[in-house]
Formats: sequence, structure tokens, C-alpha cells
Amino acid sequence: MVLVGSHGEKDGLNDDAVLDYRGNPVEKSKTGGWLAAGLILGCELSERICVMGISMNLVPYLVGDLHISAAKSATMVTNFMGTLNLLGLLGGFLADAKLSRYVTVAISAAITSLGVILLTVATTIPSMRPPPCDEYRRQHHECIEANGRQLALLYVALYTIALGCGGIKSNVSSFGSDQFDVTDPKEENAMIFFISRFYFGISIGSLFGVIVLVYIQDNIGRGLGYGISAATMVIALAVLLCGTPWYRFKRPQGSPLTILWRVLFLALKKRNQSYPSHPSLLNDYENRRVPYTKRFKCLDKAAVLDDDCAANTNKNKPCVVSTVTQVEEVKMVLKLLPIWSTCILFWTIYSQMTTFTIHQATAMHRTVGSFVIPAGSFSAFLVITILLFTSLNEKVFVPLARKLTHNVQGITCLQRIGIGLILSIAAMVGAAIVEKERRQRAIQKEIKLSAFWLFIQFFLVGCGEAFAYVGQLEFFIREAPDRMKSMSTGLFLSTISMGFFVSSLLVYIVDHATKKSWLRTNLNKGKLNNFYWLLAALGFINLLVFLILASRHEYRTHLPIKPESREEELKSLNNEMIEDVEKKATIQSLKNIEP
Repeated sequence: MVLVGSHGEKDGLNDDAVLDYRGNPVEKSKTGGWLAAGLILGCELSERICVMGISMNLVPYLVGDLHISAAKSATMVTNFMGTLNLLGLLGGFLADAKLSRYVTVAISAAITSLGVILLTVATTIPSMRPPPCDEYRRQHHECIEANGRQLALLYVALYTIALGCGGIKSNVSSFGSDQFDVTDPKEENAMIFFISRFYFGISIGSLFGVIVLVYIQDNIGRGLGYGISAATMVIALAVLLCGTPWYRFKRPQGSPLTILWRVLFLALKKRNQSYPSHPSLLNDYENRRVPYTKRFKCLDKAAVLDDDCAANTNKNKPCVVSTVTQVEEVKMVLKLLPIWSTCILFWTIYSQMTTFTIHQATAMHRTVGSFVIPAGSFSAFLVITILLFTSLNEKVFVPLARKLTHNVQGITCLQRIGIGLILSIAAMVGAAIVEKERRQRAIQKEIKLSAFWLFIQFFLVGCGEAFAYVGQLEFFIREAPDRMKSMSTGLFLSTISMGFFVSSLLVYIVDHATKKSWLRTNLNKGKLNNFYWLLAALGFINLLVFLILASRHEYRTHLPIKPESREEELKSLNNEMIEDVEKKATIQSLKNIEP
């Protein structure tokens, strides 16, 4: 907020001061708390309703109404979801660097509302669709595909939604957390409860989207279904704005991405300079906040004090020279990238739940009595499984693991990720077997397999997400530098984004390599099960790479600060020996009390 920033600066308030909407220090009795956080939560609830209601039922519309091939339809959906999560990085950057979280969420909600309204128009106007196609022409691939003019408005609508939802996704949880004072034990407990309710709100929005809205889209009209999504977002925006007097605000502190790019730029700029004789000669070495490490030593040149910045007046200019702390923080981020890269394929497998799995459901038996379940509504199995196993993780699995391993964490974040990867591989194996059986029955016996068999892949992917989602987020939060905690959300969102983009790339490669024989609109003439086997094989290779990288990863707490002198080194060595003896004694005592 402009008023907050200008007013706060005039009053000489600290950059991290908590202010009201007028820019004055907050009165805790009149601002923040559950009232403010609840009003903010409405935006995320509406965002989930929009995204899930659109993404989980978009493939049937693209294939059935616009007559686009299954492979191209899947690519359109995964590109949309990948862009949405990638734009979350932009939303986080703008909020941290300039706009503030409140302004970013408000603008993003308005953009999302506009996008869903455009989508409503694009799916309602008859001229935006090609002529209807009967079953005979569909079987012989004679349907007229939607042309560029008809798709133009659809693309504008989808990517407008992606821009808006990306800004909401990356900021709304942080803005909600800002409404609680973590220094106050009572408010800190309320914030923890808010985080759990936040995830519950996401799930409720997702269920409403995939059950209620998908049914309305398929049985009453897509215009009405998307219109309801637009209305919920407009209402959420109005509620957000009406709650302005009750919010607590924090001024933008600057994005950690700025530090990241600045260090990389300065290291490249000073690449021809020599390393100092000792690391202590690097800029601000004595005031470093994190341990100095020799890994990625080339980045140390960003903190080299050359003739131009040797004067004290230039030492504090970040555009001229970085500090050792900044360089080491960037090193810590780069150290996360190997594990980050192995998390991508999980989300590639997850993306199949929004594309080909939904397309499978359209070719299966979906009738219960006289009621036909919409294909997109089967994704409710995924959401319910995620909810169930997230609760079981914290209430059953983690306490049990604590007893077995005598580890406070129970299951480490890397172990959670590994379990998620294993379950995703199992999901693709199950999906391949189910699809082969479905195809054989359809061709040989002309019998449709029950769509409830899709529960296998939805269940396994949902279980995998319950482990992988928490594990990845915990890993990035724990291992990211203290001053770059917002990077953790960015890194996490980028793995999801890259997972969807990798899915688009795989579909393109497979479609061309197999001459469109695997991924056919008519699944009975294709070999979708082979695509699932391919994903399972890639997942297995990715798991092996992950296990190697995870075994070599050193957690951040395992990096002690190197002593300044020989005397301190001996003292540190002596302390380590004492700690080692105490550790062994503790382990022995634990063994003695085991049954």
C-alpha cells in the first residue's frame, strides 16, 4: 500500500513494523486475528474453486466440444497449469519487492475475476465453437477442429486466469499469517490453527469445484458453471476489500531474487579477478551470519574488494560488491537445486490426473443407477485421499516413526519425498494395467470397464502427494536461508510448474516419435498404457537419482562455522569430541530402554 509505505517512512518506523491501513502502528485489539485472516481465506477458497473447476474438466470440453485431439488437449491443460504456478513466482516477487501482499492479492483477484468472465463468454457464444459432430464422424476423425479465431478468446481467458491465480497462490497464505503476532503465544497458536484451516479451506474449495461445478458444467451448461466461479471470485474480492480496516500490513522488504541475481551478476562481472589469500579478506566476512563454505567458490568473487570498492563508501553498495553472507545464501539456494530437479517428475505424473485420467473416464462406465457421474468429478477421489493421508501422516505415521527411529521428526523431509516418488511410480504401473484391461474389454468384448477402477491411480497419487507435498515444502523451508524464506514457496511452485511443462514436452515427443499411435483421441485405437509405462520407467530412473543425491545431501545444520584461529580450532575439535562422546552415551541409553 502506498499510504502505508509513505506514512511509515515519515514517522521513522522500522521496515519490519506492522501497520494498519493508514500507515500507523497497529492496535492489536482492533486489527488482525481470526476475523482478518478469515476474510483473506475467502480469496484462496475462491481460487481453488476456479482452478479445480476449470482444470479437472477442461479436457472433455476441448475434445468433445472443440474437437481437439487428446494429446493437444492434454498439452493445453498442462501448459495452463504450468504457467499458473510459474506466474506465482512473479506474484511473490512483485509483493516482496514493491506492491505488498495485500495489493498483489487484490489486483490478482480482480484479474482472475476478469479471466473467468472471459472464459464464461468463450464457452457460451456459439460462434466460439466449431459445428457439432455426431458419433460416426467422431469415430472416423472427420470432426472440424476449432480454428485459431475460436481459440483466441479461450487462450486469453485461460492465461488471464493463470496470471491472477498465480498472484493469489503465492501471497494469500503469507498475508493471512501476517494477521497474527508470533511473539504473542496466544496469537502464535491461533496462527498454527489458521494454517491447518487454510489447507482445509483449499480442500473444500477443490471438492466443490470437482463435484458441484463439474456437474453443472456437464449437465446444465459450462457458461453457468464458469459464471458461478466468476461470481465466487468477485464476492471474495469484495469481502477482501471490505476488510481493509481490520488488516495488519507489512511494507515490502525487497525480494530475495534481487540478491540472487545480483550475486550471480557480480560474480560473472568479476570473473577475471584473483581470489584473496584468505576468505577473511572478502567483504564483511567478520559479520557473516552463515558459515563460509568452499562449495561454488566461483561465487566468492562477488564479495571480492577490488580497487573500485576498497573504500568504505563503496563497501555498503550492493550493486558494487556483495557481502559474504549474501554469497553464502545464494550458495545455499544453489545447493537445493539437485533435489529440486528430482521433484519435478512427481508433478509430471500428478498432471496426468488432470488430463489423460479424466479422458479415460469419458470412455468408461460412469453410471450409478440412473445417475451419470461427470468424468471430471472422479478427481474427487484424489482430493479426498490427500485430505485423509495428510491427517494420517501427522496423527499416525509420524508418531509411529518417532517411536521406531527415536527421531523427533519421525520421517525426514527427504524420506517423505522418497515415499511420494515411490507411490507415484506405483500409480503409473496401476494406471497402465487398468488402461490395458479397459482397452481389451472395449475391443474384444465391447464392454466398458467401470470408471471406479481409476480409484487406484487417484488413490496412489493422492497418497504420494500427501508425502511429497509436505516433504518438498518442508525441505525448501528448512534448507533455504533465513532471509530468503519466501524463496521456499518459489522453489516449491517452480517444481509444480516444471512438472506440468515436462508433461507437455513428453506428450509432444511421444506423439511425434510414435506417429500419434499411442495418444489417440479414441483411446481404443491408441496405446495410452504404454505412455503410463514410460512414465513409470522415467519415475524409477528419477528415484535412483534422487536416492543418490539425497544420500549425499548435507542438511544446513551440519555446516559448522570454521574457526578463525588455531586456538579456536583446537577448542572446537575438543567440543566436537565431547559432543560425540555424549551422543554415543545417549544412543546407548536409548538402546538400554528398548523392550
